[in-house]
Amino acid sequence: MAAIFATSLKGSPMFSKPTKISEQTPAPQPAVQTTPETPSPAPAVAKPADSRSSAPPSIISAELTLTGDLTSTGEIQIDGKVDGDISSRALTIGEKGTVTGSVSAESVRVCGNVTGEIKGKNVILTKTAEVHGDVVHESLTIEAGAFLDGNVRRAPSAAIGNSKVSVLKPPT
Repeated sequence: MAAIFATSLKGSPMFSKPTKISEQTPAPQPAVQTTPETPSPAPAVAKPADSRSSAPPSIISAELTLTGDLTSTGEIQIDGKVDGDISSRALTIGEKGTVTGSVSAESVRVCGNVTGEIKGKNVILTKTAEVHGDVVHESLTIEAGAFLDGNVRRAPSAAIGNSKVSVLKPPT
């Protein structure tokens, strides 16, 4: 039995003859070496397909009252009070939000109070919404419990885009 044990250990690396340092193969070198004069290129970062949706919304918080017009090419969320006209790509008026003025956006979601005209391609009045003014839309959703005191008119998006408040393009 001792002979079988010795034979099985004979070929193991534990009992093999160590090689000299000069006989070992050198460590692989990197394909490209960089020096301080030639920095390596930064890795490519994938951009989202729609860069507009990657930015966070601009928020008017509950403690803030703003007097004046708001214009944005992105998304605005109103949780405070705005006395003025609002124009943006997307607009959300929170449950505690109040707007006195006209509103124009591609997408409008009202959960709070609006006194003024609403123009949007897609308008949603949630169950907590209170609107005193006309709504011009291409698509309108009114949840049960929403309050609307005004006229509702369906219009193609081209007519909605020709409103008094229009979305401005960012400066180049």
